[in-house]
Amino acid sequence: MNIHKNARTTPHGRLLMIRRVLDEKQPARHVAAELGISERTVRKWLARWRAGGEPALNDRSSAPARSPRRLPLEVTAEIERLRRQRLTGPQIARRLGLPLSTVGGILRRLGLGRLAALEPRPPVVRYQRERPGELLHIDSKKLGRIAGIGHRITGRRSGMINRHRGLGWEALHVAVDDASRLSYSEILPDERKASATAFLDRALGWFARHGVAVERVMTDNGSAYRSHAFRHACAAAGLRHLRIKPYTPRTNGKAERLIQTVMRECAYARPFVCSQDRAAALPRWLHLYNVHRPHAALAGRPPITRLAMNNLLGNDRPSGS
Repeated sequence: MNIHKNARTTPHGRLLMIRRVLDEKQPARHVAAELGISERTVRKWLARWRAGGEPALNDRSSAPARSPRRLPLEVTAEIERLRRQRLTGPQIARRLGLPLSTVGGILRRLGLGRLAALEPRPPVVRYQRERPGELLHIDSKKLGRIAGIGHRITGRRSGMINRHRGLGWEALHVAVDDASRLSYSEILPDERKASATAFLDRALGWFARHGVAVERVMTDNGSAYRSHAFRHACAAAGLRHLRIKPYTPRTNGKAERLIQTVMRECAYARPFVCSQDRAAALPRWLHLYNVHRPHAALAGRPPITRLAMNNLLGNDRPSGS
């Protein structure tokens, strides 16, 4: 309930008002004078109390008791039926000969103002592999090149020449183990197949040095990951390549989330003078992420502890795919 900022009484204040009149036997005009309201208001809430008790002290709906010009229920049902056929508001208004504002109001009241409301969201299916190396998530993200501190830090001033225009892009490549969240990342010149394939090879070597034998790789449907070069690289390493369903990036959500974390805590965490400085800062941040930084999905422990725990239990032996 939204109480007006200048309201003299609230449900709690009205209850105190009633108690002063009924329990303390104070005259209604004295209670009204103390609260700065009219005697008529006191008697109105007193009558509501006697009619319905404490619930009657809440504000009533502002909707009128009668609405002679309200649309018939049959028309409202027809608007809902047409909307569920994915017709737009203007299309429904033209078909039924109604004002667009009327149709829009009905759709909002029905909770169908947006087409997304017609289709319930699919349930979130969370999964996590049991052993490190069972599944490696890989993804990439474009980053603007840096050649000096720009207007995001210094501010944009009128008349100034944008000397950063046309610098181009580079790409952040990430690989994260599904079970342990151990992660490896590089900033490369682009997202093409040569860069993606070389990154895969170096990532596999990095994970191998940490005792993780990768069995499967999951990527999106980018051209680099659909290339023959990437396919041959996976086959040569004995990997099973899994690609997500089109337009469902949440399937590769662990890599997507790592990208956001890298961008927030490293790539854009402080002003860099050049792209080389940002690329040099990434390995230091990765060490912090893997070894020291608490991870929410791992009960506040860093990924390296999950890997060490798995090795201690003897679960690092790969099983058949």
